Amino acid sequence: MAFKLDCVVPWGRNMEEYRLMFRLSENDLSKKIAGFGDGPACFNRELTERGGSVTSFDIIYQFSKEDIEKRIDEVRVEVMEQMRRNKENYVWTRFKSLDELESTRMSAMRKFLEDYDKGKLEGRYVFHKLPNRLPYENDHFDLGLSSHFLLMYTALGYDFHIAAITEMLRVCKEIRIFPIVDLDAEKTELTSKVIKHFGENFRVDIVKTDYEFQKGDNKMLVIEKER
Repeated sequence: MAFKLDCVVPWGRNMEEYRLMFRLSENDLSKKIAGFGDGPACFNRELTERGGSVTSFDIIYQFSKEDIEKRIDEVRVEVMEQMRRNKENYVWTRFKSLDELESTRMSAMRKFLEDYDKGKLEGRYVFHKLPNRLPYENDHFDLGLSSHFLLMYTALGYDFHIAAITEMLRVCKEIRIFPIVDLDAEKTELTSKVIKHFGENFRVDIVKTDYEFQKGDNKMLVIEKER
């Protein structure tokens, strides 16, 4: 069955948020990075402009700039209304208001859209659907990042997560997943089972980050190959 763009809610974050969510040091930012489920984030553009190396993977990259832009416009009002109704579930320190949040998100997504066609030509935005095999050799990337995708969408199921993370670890020496709670910022059995599975063969850590917007989602999962 063909994937439809109206099934997703594209919502992008910027490089500063990535830096805080994943505790990215200057050394980390100099590595060869893969972003899984990056969507319309502008992390790729901003790091590329700094001379970094990052390849973003997402199922929405099969669509045109115009189609993605249209979908962003369609969901913007709905997303912000949901934020308004659930405002008490968020920490309003980094963002002082809903207007500031919306402005930051739309700015990030505009930067992504401005870079999208160029980035696709350069191979920085790659259409891919996990857990399908990636067209790269083992350990091609130093670091893999997953923002607000894996572990958050528990409905994808245990088998999907094991297969997806396994493929990420095939091409990446280390991966970081943020956050490690579900859409309601609740701890889940899925996360515990994933940690137990990969803890048998990899170094696995839960690391507190400097980023907390939704209350309780201030930790990331780090899975690293033994060296």
